[in-house]
Amino acid sequence: MKRVLFVCTGNTCRSPMAEAILKHKRPDLEVKSAGIFAGFGQEANPKAAQVLSDKGIDCDHKSQPLTDDLLDWADVVLTMTAHHKLNIEMDYPKYRKKVFTLKEFTRHKDDEDLNPDIADPIGLSNETYKQTMNEIETYIDRIKKGDEQ
Repeated sequence: MKRVLFVCTGNTCRSPMAEAILKHKRPDLEVKSAGIFAGFGQEANPKAAQVLSDKGIDCDHKSQPLTDDLLDWADVVLTMTAHHKLNIEMDYPKYRKKVFTLKEFTRHKDDEDLNPDIADPIGLSNETYKQTMNEIETYIDRIKKGDEQ
């Protein structure tokens, strides 16, 4: 696994946070993000950028919609929710074998949290963004530790 694509809805909160965290922790990997319903060129949500900055993680981000080219580029596609995964599987069936939720991809046998989703913090408090970032980081740390498939 050398190229990772994170996918969420609008590509302004969760997937940019995941992209920035993985780039920070694993500079040996190529990492991008996109959104199922994203437009082109939106900066990351200011709250998302702030919680990353507070941890010393850069987030120079411009949103982009999910495309065949991005899916073809990626070795693995990690979505923020099971619904995102299902959308990709239905709209881009040829990529089905490399699409997982972030939690599914990094799941341990003894995990108690069976919810496959990372909740969307859009419109919520700074504390919620921090909680979302911490949750994403927990699963990304598993990739960092070599839990790659």
